[in-house]
Amino acid sequence: MALPLLEALKPTKRLIADKAYDADKLRNWLVDRQIEPVIPGRAARSVVYPLNRKAYRRRNVIERMFGRLKNWKRIATRYDRLAIHYLAAIALISTVTQWLG
Repeated sequence: MALPLLEALKPTKRLIADKAYDADKLRNWLVDRQIEPVIPGRAARSVVYPLNRKAYRRRNVIERMFGRLKNWKRIATRYDRLAIHYLAAIALISTVTQWLG
């Protein structure tokens, strides 16, 4: 399901993902579109691909932000009926948690 999602987005310089997305089909698709894959290889992989560790470390910041968002009941249970209100709550809580954290 990664390819249909990526085709719908604007092209970018790199894709940062975890080991679950380490597939030759996805890597080849990214290289064909001149997108740098920043995906660590699985332990069972025989071919070792280079990894931009500096870029991959930035992924941890996003993962921690989502972890903090899940602590807010309003976000975790999605009380808001309208998507715009839900997005506004995410933006507000993200700002507060990043500012305080």
